Amino acid sequence: MSIMTVKNLSQGFGDRAIFNDVSFRLLKGEHIGLVGANGEGKSTFMSIITGKLQPDEGNIQWAKNANVGYMDQHAVLTPGKSIREALAEAFVQLFEMEKRMNEPTNYLDKEHIEWLKQYLQDYENAFILISHDIPFLNSVVNIIYHMNNQELKRYAGNYDKFIEVYEMQQAQQEAAYRRQQAEIADLKDFVARNKSRVATRNMAMSRQKKLDNMDLISRPTEAPEPEFDFKESKISGKVIFETKNLVIGYDEPLSKPLNLYMERKQKIIIEGANGIGKTTLLKSLLGLIPAISGEAVRGESIQLGYFEQESTKDGNNSCIDEIWEEFPGLNQFEVRLALSKCGLTTKHIESKVKVLSGGEQAKVRLCKLINRPSNLLILDEPTNHLDAAAKAELKRALKEYKGSILMVCHEPEFYRGLATDVWDLSEWTTRLV
Repeated sequence: MSIMTVKNLSQGFGDRAIFNDVSFRLLKGEHIGLVGANGEGKSTFMSIITGKLQPDEGNIQWAKNANVGYMDQHAVLTPGKSIREALAEAFVQLFEMEKRMNEPTNYLDKEHIEWLKQYLQDYENAFILISHDIPFLNSVVNIIYHMNNQELKRYAGNYDKFIEVYEMQQAQQEAAYRRQQAEIADLKDFVARNKSRVATRNMAMSRQKKLDNMDLISRPTEAPEPEFDFKESKISGKVIFETKNLVIGYDEPLSKPLNLYMERKQKIIIEGANGIGKTTLLKSLLGLIPAISGEAVRGESIQLGYFEQESTKDGNNSCIDEIWEEFPGLNQFEVRLALSKCGLTTKHIESKVKVLSGGEQAKVRLCKLINRPSNLLILDEPTNHLDAAAKAELKRALKEYKGSILMVCHEPEFYRGLATDVWDLSEWTTRLV
């Protein structure tokens, strides 16, 4: 039974096509993972099927008896409510519905991701899920829709099975492309050598006709892969920071008194559920917000690079201007090169930041971070929104970084092999989790 049918859907922004003439179906009980590189149109597709955005072309038809719920990628926690209660409430409201979820594991800790995984594994109805958390995807989906190069293709199985089939298809297409290009070269060579000779003119015309009627095989295309190479400054002092009975919070305390110490070359991960004070701790250490009591003392010769969880800017700048404001000494070629090395295409680079996907916006912010010399990186959930290729490259770059790192992260798969220490903030928080 088809719950939703999408036919001949096309969408673009300005002269940038997002997808072209794509079709999609959601069948009863299907657990679908919608995957693709940053900027391929996953969130745009979700906005269209939820009625938040009208498509340029195409139509969406829901079954008459379908009840639809939607959970977007930004979690909200109200005061006095635990993360578990907020999650349970959100999903119980949707229980007898068909669901669509946009990056639901963003901001969740390991315990709550496990809770959500079990919930979705037991869920009897259909859902569509966007996530760049590969272990999570593998555990809950049975169908993959891959968005790539303005197309949407369906694959049976989980993410690992999709990758196996997709890589085989790419290899077959590459081989077919190479064979055809060799055949085209041979045909053109024969025509060039024989079209003027009376004895062979007919054979040359026959080969030219074959060339003219040939269905050309396109070469497989892949999204550009980023390169995150952090510029490093001179070495810092031995002590990065030290806290003395530090209590963090805003109107009320979020932590017990904290006596923390970090020294040069440590790469520390901060874990814990959303809402218990991880970002508050980072901002307190940076001096961006005052402590309720106690103090945090920063070491000497610190050159800081800070990646906020979400941008606070309005996004009206073009990507080029966004980088130029930070690095006015660069020329346009150097700005474009810096952005392209972060995995952004020419059309991305020339667009306003606010029209980019969450992952593309994160790459613009990472472009600023990697090009400013530092010896200490403070990163607040930098993997949120990043696709699999970008996450793998970021992990490589952070492992090779010779400075110190303090990072909030909820993905053990990402920080495994990178972290020297893991701090669980839930052991120190005063919030109910």
